[in-house]
Amino acid sequence: MAVLAGGETNPDVSLLYDINGIAKGAPNWADRVMEFLGEYGILFGLAVLMLCAWWSVRKSKDAPAGTAALLWSPLAAGIALLINVPIRGFVRRPRPFLDHQGLEVLVKGKTDFSFVSDHATLTMALGVGLFVANRKYGLIGIGLALLEGFCRVYMGVHYPTDVVGGLALGTAVTLLLAPLAMMLLTPLTRWVAGTRCGWLVRAGDAPAPIVPTATVGDAGGAGHELRVQDRDLAA
Repeated sequence: MAVLAGGETNPDVSLLYDINGIAKGAPNWADRVMEFLGEYGILFGLAVLMLCAWWSVRKSKDAPAGTAALLWSPLAAGIALLINVPIRGFVRRPRPFLDHQGLEVLVKGKTDFSFVSDHATLTMALGVGLFVANRKYGLIGIGLALLEGFCRVYMGVHYPTDVVGGLALGTAVTLLLAPLAMMLLTPLTRWVAGTRCGWLVRAGDAPAPIVPTATVGDAGGAGHELRVQDRDLAA
């Protein structure tokens, strides 16, 4: 355990040294792989995952709602990053390698503040947003976000609590604002579905949308039949 000046232990710093210590004993090629994943690779993987999810939700019964949920994912990530700007300015926590000696820093030139991790915030917001649209791809996305958090500590550029804060921020923004976002985005995607650009929302071989219908019975009484849309966006 890392010991502070007053003799108290700091589990955050201890975990930082434990995870970053793996980099010291790892071969150079492994560090380069982790560096690439932590900086660009996982973000690229999430982008590919979103394309796959988009291709899938276009074939669902309620494709406009699924596409709206998928569209919310990058928007939520952008909003979470904007919210993080004042958080970083308020907390003003230096990067761990500025306050602690002996860390293996895989990425040089990081001079901005450490809390909250932008990478963890961005990837978790994308992952949770994917989960709202499609559970299968969303679980993979959340897994990639957790890996991103590990990579940032492994690289020596963030404390574990920086990552936890980023994961929490990305999750909170995406889920708390999702109802409002869906209320605004779903009518937009339904409108697009009826235009020449409808292929962006619904595949040509997608099941026909289920719309409410009503039938009136004989004079002895009225019979009503209502069919509702499939509400499971995670097709």
